[in-house]
Parts: sequence; C-alpha cells; structure tokens
Amino acid sequence: MFDFANQGYTLLITTVIFPVLFTTVIVGDAENEYRLGNLLWSVALAISYMMVVLTGPIFGAIMDFSASKKKFLFASYLFTVVTTALLYFVAPGYIMLGVVLMVLSNFGYAVGENFIAAFLTDLGPPQDLGKISAFGWSMGYVGGLVSTGFVIAFLGDPTLENFARIRWVGPFTAIFFLVTAIPTFLWVKERGVARVLQAGESYARVGFRRLRATMREIGQFRDLAVLLLSIFFSMAAIYIIITFAFIYGEQVIRWDPGVQVYMFVIVQITAALGAVAFGFIQDRIGAKQTYISTMVLWTVGIVLIYATPQLTAFLNAALGRDWHPQYVFLFVGVVTGVSLGSSQSAGRAMVGVFSPDGKSSEFFGFWGLSGKLAGVFGVIGLGILQNWFGLQVAILFCAVLFIVSILVALFVNQERGRRAVIEYSAHNPADAD
Repeated sequence: MFDFANQGYTLLITTVIFPVLFTTVIVGDAENEYRLGNLLWSVALAISYMMVVLTGPIFGAIMDFSASKKKFLFASYLFTVVTTALLYFVAPGYIMLGVVLMVLSNFGYAVGENFIAAFLTDLGPPQDLGKISAFGWSMGYVGGLVSTGFVIAFLGDPTLENFARIRWVGPFTAIFFLVTAIPTFLWVKERGVARVLQAGESYARVGFRRLRATMREIGQFRDLAVLLLSIFFSMAAIYIIITFAFIYGEQVIRWDPGVQVYMFVIVQITAALGAVAFGFIQDRIGAKQTYISTMVLWTVGIVLIYATPQLTAFLNAALGRDWHPQYVFLFVGVVTGVSLGSSQSAGRAMVGVFSPDGKSSEFFGFWGLSGKLAGVFGVIGLGILQNWFGLQVAILFCAVLFIVSILVALFVNQERGRRAVIEYSAHNPADAD
C-alpha cells in the first residue's frame, strides 16, 4: 500500500504537474525556451538526491542494528507530508522558496523509498520477490492514476491563468500521501530484533562501522556491485524521463491539455501492466534477462521520443495526413510506460535476490545510493545539456545511458550472486534479521 500512496507524489510533484508549473509559471523564462527554469529544476532535484546519497547507507545500517525500519519510514513519511503541503506558498517569482521546498520535500520522499524497499526481503522467499516487487510497482501506478486523475479533473492545468487552483496540488498530494499510507503502518511489522548497544557506543558509530565492514565485504558480493553500477546508468536515464517527460511534452511537442491527460493515462496503465507482466516473465527467465530486455525497450523508446517531430513529418508525407506530433507522442508513451514499470521492478527484485539476511537494509541503502547518485548525475547532466543544445537534443543523453547500462549488466552472474548470499549466511548465522 505504501507504493500506492507514494506514487501520487512522484507523478504530481516530480513528473506531471509541479515540474511544468515550476519551469513555465514560477520561473517562466519563456523568452529563453525555459532553459533557466529547467536548469533550476535539475539543481533542486540533484541536491535532494545528493542528500539521500550522504545519509541513506548510514540510515540503513542503523535500521538493521536497531530494528527500526518502521520508525525511519514513518519519520520520512511525516516530513514529506509537511514539506509537500508547504509548496502551496510557492507563487510566480518565488523561485528560491520553490527550490528550497522542493529540495526538502523530495529528500523526504526519496529517502523513504529506500526505507520501504528494505522491507521487501521480509515479504517472501527469493523466488517470489519478482512477483512481490512487481505487484508493489503496479499498485503504485494505480495510486498515481487515482491521485493525478483527480488533480487534472478538479484543479486543472499548470498555467498562470489557473494558478489560484493549481497551487493546491501540494496540499492535495500531502493529504493523499498522509491518508493512503496509513494501512502500511498498521499492517507492516518490524521483524528484526534490536541488539543492545555496548557502553560508549552510539547508533551513528555502529552505522559507520557496519558501513565500512560492508564496503570491505563487497568483493564477496561482486555481482551486486556490478548490478549497482548498471543500475546507476539506467536510473540516471529513468530519473531524467520521470522529471522531464511532461516538461518535454509541453516545451518540445507542444501538446494540448487534453492530450496531456491521455498521455498520463496511457503511461500509468501500461506501466502497471508492464510491471505485472514482466514480474512473471522475470520469475521464468530470470531477473537479469528481464532487466536487460527492459533496457533495450527503453533505448528504443528514447530514440522515438527524440524523433517524434521527424517521425510525424514522415508519416504525414507518406500517408497524406496532417497529424500533430502530439498524437505520435502518445504511441511513444506506450513503449516508455511498459519500460518504466518493468525496469524498476526488475532492478529492485535483483537487489533483493543478492541481499543476505542482516544486510538487507544496508544493501538496499546501497541500491538507493546508486539510484539517487544516478539521479544527481542524470538530472544535472540533462540540465546542462539542454541549456547548451535545447531539450530535444539533450534527451538523447538517456539513450547513451541505457546502452552503457546494458553493457555493464552483461557481466552480472545471477547464480554466482545467489551462491554468494548463501555462503555469507552460512558463515554469519548471527547476522540474520
């Protein structure tokens, strides 16, 4: 249910509504093709992701030692609710307030993603993690469909003329998150057993010590290390798509508000179906093959995103039509939607497979670190490139990242990674959760 709750935040605040509102209304540098707004949006997200990078692994170690995953999740949940509600006060021209609140709000949300992922290994055996992870992602897209559908229907478009209504997107997102996440805290149990601190110790010191130990042990889990490197490149591209897709539609495709709604619905439905379908495929052919397949699909999708205007012109000339690029862009949304749901689910499940008992929170902390550090690299890279070359050309950066991710993933040996987990657990029985 937490995936159901927090996907509303992803769509409303970092994908569909607030990014367009921030770049075109709050900053509103239309005379410069919104390049300053796009760059500041990149900077705000990059800072928040870097904060997660600096704190995530330590939080993970402390959670494992003190059996406090649920407490950390609850704290991040409340922090996200409060800071997201405050986005109401970001008016046109209040650029720095918008940047600061976005940094804080997205930090709370992003670090909470790490915390909820650490519960994955408690939910079932390794062979079922693909279906479990996929179900979580699909529930998330259902939650996003409900929340964003409400905002589009009742609050309207992110325009200056509609600002009095659309500014409520922050408080609505906060309330939706607050209410729909409650079942998670009622049903999810803390299964770990806390250990008593020795005299003179502190959780922070224990966290740093465990982190150093994990880094020394990473050679034993080399397939996890290679996987995280692959995830770094793929997530860099995915973060760009998540945070700039609807900005791209507004600024490059120049779609109508109605087509924006269709794109949102298409992506949500195909992402949910993709997560479920590839979850079952993953349990049949393996997470690695599934993960690589989704990267190939992503690469095709990015090329189509870039080429949408040219592809539309070609189709119009060949078929004697007068289609607007926005309608071809809807077809591209099907490809990217399937890729979005399936790739993230497959990556998360693979980390779970490579995580031994007692190290799950730390390893998911490294997963979060890899992903969020990728977010810093991706959104800043895109922000700089679009400032130089424009947004349409800059989007090809994503295709390069996905290709590199595929090449790195080829070196992951799933069976060897599983054996490393079994061997570690056999030699460290006291380190179980």
